[in-house]
Amino acid sequence: MSRAPLTTIACLAVIAAVTTGCTGGSADPHPTAPSTSSAPSTSSAPGTPATDAAASPTPRRTAAPVPAQLRHPLPGMPPVLHHDVYAAAGAGDLSPRVRHDPALVYVPDSSPSGDTVTVISQRTRKVVRTLHVGFLSQHVTPSYDLRHLYTNSSVSDEFVEIDPRTGRVTRHIPVPRPYNLYFTPDGKQAVVMVEQHNVIRFSDPHTFARRDDARARGCRGPNHADFSANGRFLVVTCEFSHALLKVSTLSHKVLGILHLPPRSMPQDVRISPDGRTFYVADMGTDRVRMVSAARFRLNGSVRTPAMPHGLYPSRDGRRLYISDRGAGAVSVLSFRTNRIVDTWRIPGGGSPDMGGVSADGKVLWLSGRYDSEVYAFDTRTGRLLARVRVPGSPHGLCVWPQPGRYSLGHTGNMR
Repeated sequence: MSRAPLTTIACLAVIAAVTTGCTGGSADPHPTAPSTSSAPSTSSAPGTPATDAAASPTPRRTAAPVPAQLRHPLPGMPPVLHHDVYAAAGAGDLSPRVRHDPALVYVPDSSPSGDTVTVISQRTRKVVRTLHVGFLSQHVTPSYDLRHLYTNSSVSDEFVEIDPRTGRVTRHIPVPRPYNLYFTPDGKQAVVMVEQHNVIRFSDPHTFARRDDARARGCRGPNHADFSANGRFLVVTCEFSHALLKVSTLSHKVLGILHLPPRSMPQDVRISPDGRTFYVADMGTDRVRMVSAARFRLNGSVRTPAMPHGLYPSRDGRRLYISDRGAGAVSVLSFRTNRIVDTWRIPGGGSPDMGGVSADGKVLWLSGRYDSEVYAFDTRTGRLLARVRVPGSPHGLCVWPQPGRYSLGHTGNMR
């Protein structure tokens, strides 16, 4: 066997040392994001002596370490890109599966006797059709695989499936008292918020057959949720017992309960782009509360005008839009500073509730819960672009299509 030149052996040792320095002896065994380094690689190209790479004047840049909140991801979950939870849901990043779906807004009527979803064109901002669905439809939810939309029709005890390619109803699926619907980040489970019975139900994501129930004595009215950055747990808001639950995605066990101040009424919850903080709309105290994802403890709050309800990240991941239902306004929070940087008020007042951001990030659509209308805001200026009349009490409207690889549910929590 021929002996390698000493210079080659020395250079290989240097390269090995540098490579070891990238990870260290305690490297995370579950990386979830690729390196964001843009430095050229110092690895030798085929036919190039190793001494050329070692002698390069440009030092090798090591990959940023994987943050703790992204380690040990849920098996089967698509990796978090660039250490940013929403990196795959930027403006225009439409999956090929939805790229040709018509740009519509689906608005459910949450009146007890309401049984319709009003469909609005995003382009003309006019009603194009009315779908007859189940009674008391609370939210319209995209499926994990982006193929279907589901109404959560509580009084009718069913999900009503809508084909987003045609905008038509395709089937009715019996489910007891569904209020809200989520999907685990691996796509293997549906999570149904059975608010009326204080149950968090884990189900088959296609048939919605029951698999398991989670509940806690201190949680009345579980209704909204979001998942940790690594998908291992979800945080659920308990509207009528001023509390939050931390629930394991895999075991379905309640891992913790966080009690909020007595007048609190937690609603929507969304995680920050870096995965460190859960933001919770506390409608009872006019605040958005911040909860540490690592410690599951309160670490601050921001006051808003009145009754914050829905939370929607901007497409560039820099801001959080907060619907202030009691103030007829939208507050805009900076993720970087955790301060309100702008407030958009509806001329003459209104009741902005739930909705979503358009695929290009330019329009925020919100239902007017107590005013039988839908609002469209220009996200660059905060100007109200349109008020569209709809029947009854519009609630969790869905803007479709939306960017992202998969849906975690609600009205379009995309990643």
